[in-house]
Amino acid sequence: MRVIRIDTSSATILLTEAPAPKVRDRQTGEIAKDAITGEGLMTVGVVFIDEGESSLIQVTVPESGVTDGLNVGAPVSLPGLIARPWESVFNGQQRHGIAYRASALAPGAFPLAEAV
Repeated sequence: MRVIRIDTSSATILLTEAPAPKVRDRQTGEIAKDAITGEGLMTVGVVFIDEGESSLIQVTVPESGVTDGLNVGAPVSLPGLIARPWESVFNGQQRHGIAYRASALAPGAFPLAEAV
């Protein structure tokens, strides 16, 4: 499937859910690992605000890319943010969506107000 790079330069991104381990299998509690590096993955909830529109999204980040000390409600940055459309069949029903992934989760800043 296609990978879509997301330009975050003009967006405000706010942390809405603290980073937590990404669970691969809910029945066994197995934590998801990166297919290439084997590193543990984390999920984080953010609100992505750009051009007057906002979306709540879940983003997957490698464990080593998560900066400590981030507070819910704080602005964050998501370097290398991509979107990957996906689809699957589960119990005979077709499902689809968009998976978001970033290389890191770091402190961000509120955009400066433009001078009038």
